[in-house]
Amino acid sequence: MTNHLSRVLVCLLLMLGTSFAHAAAEVKEWNFLVFLNGINSLDSFGSQNINQMEEIGSNNKMNILVEWGSEASTNVSRLLIKKDNDTTKVTSPVVQNLGAADMGDYKELIRFVDWANQNYPAKHYFIVVWDHGNGWHFTSSDNTATHIQDISWDDHSGNNMTTEQLALAMAESAKIIGHKVDIYASDACMMGMVEVASEMQDSVNYFVGSQDVEPGAGWPYNVFLGKWASQIDSLSPAQVATLLSKEYTAAYNGGIYGKRPVTMAAYDLSQIGTYEAAFKQLATQLNSLSAADITKAQTAAGNTKYFTNWDYRDAVDFLAQLEKGGVKASSFSTLRSAQNKFVMSNDQTQDKNTYGVSVWIPTDSSDYDPYSSRYEGLRFNKDTGWGSFVQKLIKK
Repeated sequence: MTNHLSRVLVCLLLMLGTSFAHAAAEVKEWNFLVFLNGINSLDSFGSQNINQMEEIGSNNKMNILVEWGSEASTNVSRLLIKKDNDTTKVTSPVVQNLGAADMGDYKELIRFVDWANQNYPAKHYFIVVWDHGNGWHFTSSDNTATHIQDISWDDHSGNNMTTEQLALAMAESAKIIGHKVDIYASDACMMGMVEVASEMQDSVNYFVGSQDVEPGAGWPYNVFLGKWASQIDSLSPAQVATLLSKEYTAAYNGGIYGKRPVTMAAYDLSQIGTYEAAFKQLATQLNSLSAADITKAQTAAGNTKYFTNWDYRDAVDFLAQLEKGGVKASSFSTLRSAQNKFVMSNDQTQDKNTYGVSVWIPTDSSDYDPYSSRYEGLRFNKDTGWGSFVQKLIKK
């Protein structure tokens, strides 16, 4: 009798263990993964944004997972975001303590995605890199390559991710999850550039980024996640990317963050081949301009809407400025048509010269010389030959 009861208990325990394992491996519809690098001057906004996420919390359709690095802590933690009513304190459980992980290392981002996939699998993945950003190249006041670069600046390690490394992280993430990353987005400044999007076109379906500087408060996570969660069964990945762009802009257009000039756009990377082909045609035609028209193009470039960095210019506004200066080419309409398909949602509270995509257009040697060699290796330049035209713009 005792042996029989023991066997029954063992069977029950085995069944319960199997049940628990099944529950742990439950495949949800979405993973919302936030690589939140607050190991820098943005630290205070990190906890603010996590508290916003906690207003919504993970649910039976979506895991909200955060890898959180803080300037105030020597430990990097992974959190499973749980709903709570405390908007001043992060209460979500730490499910893994990583110690002094390097949030400026793109391989750490890959490890985060791999860990999420193994422990909290999902059908769809939305990957966010949260931190300072500076488009595809570094900030340099003395024309050297010694200053902060691209995205995810870790002040403890002194490292950051380059645009090329970010693309490697997305490529590895796609391999890990077995399909393209559904959405990649930067909660960071000035990442809405064709050069950045181009690098990850083989591994990401939809891309969201801002042409301009983002205010420190960043995204309205509570509003965005709340609206997404309420429609999660009906929204496609493209619609989720568009929702983020629109809710971010609304937050700074009289919404929860008041009134601030901001930009955000969502790109359909399945259209980037056509977009790059249009840029290639444009570069070819502009390369054949007369000396007089090159001078006009130089003036047009200087008049084109820029975003913080003088050499980050709005692609479509450049066409408008060329036309105003008397330069004409059949490729202008081709590029505008391609951009209309590439940009799913262009949302901004600035002026009418903001069309959603920035491109590198330096106008003097101080903007060109430090970056020209690296630009040659970017996929966008290889696909379009844009760098050869840019070189002609530089006033000697």
